[in-house]
Amino acid sequence: MFVNTTRTGEPIDKLGGTSYTFITDGIEAAVAAAREAAGDADVLIAGGIRTAQLALRAGVVDELALHVAPVVLQAGARLLDGEATGELQLRCTEAVPGEGAVHLRYDVLR
Repeated sequence: MFVNTTRTGEPIDKLGGTSYTFITDGIEAAVAAAREAAGDADVLIAGGIRTAQLALRAGVVDELALHVAPVVLQAGARLLDGEATGELQLRCTEAVPGEGAVHLRYDVLR
């Protein structure tokens, strides 16, 4: 299931079981719908920086995975900007160097 918070429309079902559901009531409602659809499975939030900031600020993120490469995208927006994400506490649980990137995993503490 993919949840989209900016586009409206009827759900779209694709071959292979992927479906797109359009939720426009905010990130909390989108994550709640995804969790209901997932049952006991994990829910992955993917999107641009604004989606990540909304989810972090709403407190619906348990774990944050970052893949850091020495490339500046767009204007170099700050993911963990205090204004956009509120006061976050992160604990690094994994740091794996890779070819061209470092892969970081954090627990989001509440």
